[in-house]
Parts: sequence; C-alpha cells; structure tokens
Amino acid sequence: MKAKDWQRILIPYQQAVDELLLKFNQLKDQRAQLGETSPIESVTGRVKSLSSILEKINKYHYNVDDVEEKIRDIAGIRIICQFVEDIYEVADMIYSRNNKDLTVFQVKNYLQGEDRSAFHSGEGKPKESGYQSYHIIVKYPVFSSVGYREIFVEIQIRTLAMNFWAVVEHSLNYKYKAKLPEVIKKRLTRTANTIQSLDTEMSTIRDEILSAQKLFRMKSSTVNDIVENIETLRRLQRPELADEYNTEFNRISVQEDLIQLILLKREIESEVGQIKEMK
Repeated sequence: MKAKDWQRILIPYQQAVDELLLKFNQLKDQRAQLGETSPIESVTGRVKSLSSILEKINKYHYNVDDVEEKIRDIAGIRIICQFVEDIYEVADMIYSRNNKDLTVFQVKNYLQGEDRSAFHSGEGKPKESGYQSYHIIVKYPVFSSVGYREIFVEIQIRTLAMNFWAVVEHSLNYKYKAKLPEVIKKRLTRTANTIQSLDTEMSTIRDEILSAQKLFRMKSSTVNDIVENIETLRRLQRPELADEYNTEFNRISVQEDLIQLILLKREIESEVGQIKEMK
C-alpha cells in the first residue's frame, strides 16, 4: 500500500481523536465553570504511527485490507482520573452517549473487582503483568474530506498511579522487545500491587481530598476577584480607595481566613458597582 493510501486511511482517525479530545475537555471545563469537581484530570489522544500499525500487521499476520476491522486502537484516547471511583463515573458518561454521538462496541475492564458502572456489570481483573485500566472501544462517526466513516476508537481510563505504572511497563517492553527478564517481571508485579493498594488507600480519604481541593479553588478564585477589583478601582481613578483595600487584603491574606476574604471581595465588588453607577 502506498504512503498516500495510508494517509487517506488515517485522516479520519486523526479527526476522530481531535473531536473526542475537544468533547472530553469541554466536559471537564464545564464542570469547573459550575464550580464542581470533574472526574477527568487530563485527556490525551493519538493516532497509532504507521510503523506501529505495520508491526501489528506482521505480528498477527493480518491482511492489509482488514486493518481497520482488526486493529481497533489505531485511534486512542487516554483519560486520567484521580480516583478509581472517577473511572467508573467517566465510563458512565461515555455509556450515556451510546447510540447518540458514538456507539459502545466493547468493554475491557482490567480493574480488580466488580464493575461499578451503572451501565455495565461483571467482574474486572488486571492483566497477568499487573496492568490496570478500563478500556471502552467505541465506533465513532466521522465526516471528513475523504467521506463518511465509522471508525474504532479505544478509550483508556486510568488513575494517575495506574498510568505511571503503565508508561513504565510500556517503556520496558519496548526496550526488551516484549521479552522482559523474569526479575523485572516480578518487580513490576509487586509494584502493580503497590499501585492498587495506593489507589485503594486514596479512595478511603477521597472526600477529604476533594473537600481540600474545593477550598483551594474557592480561595484562589476569591483572591483573583479581589485583585482584579482593586485594579478596577485604580482604573476608575480611585487610587486611595484601592490602596486602602489592598492593605486590608494583605492583612487578611496573612491570616488565611477564607470567610474574611469572601466578605472583602463582596465589599469591594459593591464599591466598584456604586462607582460605575455614578459615572
């Protein structure tokens, strides 16, 4: 197959990745706009390189004409979460879109224990190597310059800890051509067990962590608003008032009193509003 033919095949895959990245990032940003915690920490995507596709064709003796049906991870989306609970929440978000803007084709649960998704049941189990992740293969419709296509996209959902382990394992497999020395295999297995224990422990204090993160976001937003309104007072030709509020802001900031910061923010906003009305 010529390079141009491969390019024609891969164009829709890149478009699918671009569109899904946009959609998942929008879901994350919309939660933030509503002041809510998003189960999505970060999203990345890629189209498998031609060399990787050819390597897989040779490894499994696929017919080139069957590539798009046989290789279902040419387009890949990776969603990273903070907690295991977030993985299932993201999975539910994807399932809820089934037969709307995508079609769920296959689920591969490599997490230990019962599947906690509201749309899927069954037991999950890590791979023998210790690999943990939640995979959903979807069919995604694409309208591109080469026409309409429904293509496979693999969506991987993992915690930060799971992703760290998976990246290391992938690098080692690449180095040793998937023939890892036994001593390294054992170490990876032990590390995978540690990762699982870490995620379990983090889940037990999840509410405390989320509460702390919410307070941090609230404080950060409040401080930004205060600073912006003080600068607005300067633009409105009220430098003395701006200096007065800035002194008060510095005093409260040292005390790290969120309630006092919120009250100060409201007071300055009221002052700015009154000055604008008089102009």
